[in-house]
Amino acid sequence: MGERENSNIIASDFKHGKNFKIGDFCIIHEGCEVGDNVIIENFVLLKKGTKIGDNVFVDSYVKSSGSNRIGSNVTLRFNATIAREVTIEDDVFIGPNVTFTNDKYPRSKIYPEQFAKTIIKKGASIGANATILCGLTIGENSIIGAGSVITKDIPPNTMWYGNPAEPK
Repeated sequence: MGERENSNIIASDFKHGKNFKIGDFCIIHEGCEVGDNVIIENFVLLKKGTKIGDNVFVDSYVKSSGSNRIGSNVTLRFNATIAREVTIEDDVFIGPNVTFTNDKYPRSKIYPEQFAKTIIKKGASIGANATILCGLTIGENSIIGAGSVITKDIPPNTMWYGNPAEPK
């Protein structure tokens, strides 16, 4: 896996930019990269191939399942779970306990040949406890209300709330 650095386990090929700060008890797998001015709080898991831009705040207990691209000026709040194959563009806010899925028909020990790709466009905000089903695009500057369940693509510059979410 890698070297132990203080209370963290960090892959030996991990790359980070200037002014990188990391809390305690984090695990960073091989192939991960983070840009300049990134803060990673305690108990964060970044799985294989996670790429993070500049000026990003990753709060405690955030989990990135790998093969994710996270842009610059992004905030990932407490306990967000980012499934494989999620792209988060620049200037996005992901609230606490937000969950991204990556399999439309999950079954124990039966995996899809390819995980569905989800894209969160520039400037979008996703409120606390929202669930984003896989294979969707959340439009630029859109707002997803707290507790919402997103089951379809969201157009840019719109607000959606509810379960299932509807435009407001």
